[in-house]
Amino acid sequence: MSETIAGVRIPDSALAREATELVREAAEPLLFHHSRRVFLWGALRGREQRLGFDPELLYVGAMFHDLGLTERYRRTGQRFEIDGADEARRFLHAHGITGEMADRVWSAVALHTTPEVPLHMAPEIALVTRGVELDVLGIGYTAVSDEQRAAVVAAHPRPDFKNRILAAFTQGVQDRPDTTFGNVKADVLAHFVPGFVRGDFVKVIKDSDWPE
Repeated sequence: MSETIAGVRIPDSALAREATELVREAAEPLLFHHSRRVFLWGALRGREQRLGFDPELLYVGAMFHDLGLTERYRRTGQRFEIDGADEARRFLHAHGITGEMADRVWSAVALHTTPEVPLHMAPEIALVTRGVELDVLGIGYTAVSDEQRAAVVAAHPRPDFKNRILAAFTQGVQDRPDTTFGNVKADVLAHFVPGFVRGDFVKVIKDSDWPE
């Protein structure tokens, strides 16, 4: 039986149920509840902006977006966003969803920490970012009503979320600091990992092999 939270119906297909269980088993409750909220915020923002979107694709993108922070799915040689994106695409392919639809979810996960760019792409891509921005940064906080926020948080609580999500970010990327260059996770390491030195985009350009 499908579940409705803040007026948003949670997808209840076999694919959505398997995605839910995969993330529930791999992720700590912190990330599971965060991912569900990302779907709900994204769906609410999509409704507010009158965007046509596929709820199932949005759900998979939201649920997998932080999978690369988990011990089971994180690697050391690439950005955590790509870990989750690759797993999302594999998951969709295994369920017969290929081509542009699978690529759309890959992009939604891979780009969710890249400011602005996803907002100019397909609705599912934009709305994963909208959901993440609302839940983590508070961007768009007033775009949903007090009643909607209360309903979402009642279903998926966020106790001490700010501190706990920063700790999860740190744990998920501290063993691959080079992959944080050029994205917001460099800020996390600068605050919480002693001795971390962020990459300098201008210095990389100036010190490159190009003579001028």
